[in-house]
Amino acid sequence: MVAPILVTGAAGFIGHATAHRLLARGERVIGLDVLNDYYDPALKEARLATFEGHPGFTFHRMDIADAEAMAALVREAGVRRVVHLAAQAGVRYSLSHPFAYQHSNLAGHLSVLEACRHAPGFEHLVYASSSSVYGDRPLAGSGFSEDDPTVSPVSLYAATKRSCELMSHAYAGLYHFAQTGLRFFTVYGPWGRPDMAYFSFTGKILSGEPIEVYGEGKMARDFTYIDDIVDGVIGALDNPPGGGAFDPLHRVLNIGDSRPVGLMDMIAALEAALGREAIKIMRPMQPGDVTATYADVSRLNALTGYHPKVMLEEGLQRFADWYRAFYDREIEAATQAAE
Repeated sequence: MVAPILVTGAAGFIGHATAHRLLARGERVIGLDVLNDYYDPALKEARLATFEGHPGFTFHRMDIADAEAMAALVREAGVRRVVHLAAQAGVRYSLSHPFAYQHSNLAGHLSVLEACRHAPGFEHLVYASSSSVYGDRPLAGSGFSEDDPTVSPVSLYAATKRSCELMSHAYAGLYHFAQTGLRFFTVYGPWGRPDMAYFSFTGKILSGEPIEVYGEGKMARDFTYIDDIVDGVIGALDNPPGGGAFDPLHRVLNIGDSRPVGLMDMIAALEAALGREAIKIMRPMQPGDVTATYADVSRLNALTGYHPKVMLEEGLQRFADWYRAFYDREIEAATQAAE
């Protein structure tokens, strides 16, 4: 029997979508998540509910920083491939809850590394890094390259993600197992994270509340639709580094859309998808935010054929349709429970 794939953060946005894609191609998947309250756990529970009845999926509610439990799970299940997506996300949250990042991102990543390096026949660890490692830099004629400097993080979140890359680099050299770090750019779509701007803007626009537009609307992001992101995650998983002179056992790859969009253009596309105009309040840049992100994905493309397909307007329309359907069901269920 083929060994199961462990997906950490399976109740999260990217983990949920990745686990479903792996199941769809016949893999067995072990999902792991702690379901913390960084955002509404009900959304995480709803994501998990979509796996109900699938014979190839098992779930463990577990803290990734519990090194002993993590190692036992990987060893006893015979895991040989891990997609490690669990982490404490969010730039602004790191200003008020710094130790959450120490626990989940640093201790958690180390726990995963230790579990993998002791697993018999281990093949490949794919883990989530972030475009935030590039720091604050203006848009230029080309995207951010994996060879660009990553020595000036502007948030604790970014610093922890760069630290994870360095830990993985050391473990690959010391213990000789393949690892790929994926520097995610801004990911959006159905089942997304409520702390992301497009998600929170949607609720406020639909309810007639004003939205706060930070950076005076002058920021730009490389918005990438969730289905395209999963293409890249699984493509990377299926193509582990070989450890040769030109293919070291640890690598980092950008994963984004490579078409940065201005914040005001994103809002206009969201207004079109919702059929409503937003009431906008312009605000200055927030501490830890960056001006722009822009992915050079040529390495991932060369490795896997990765090529994002979903344009922002189409992706936001899909998200808006999901949002209305999902929250209409939530409201209906709450109403019925109250009766």
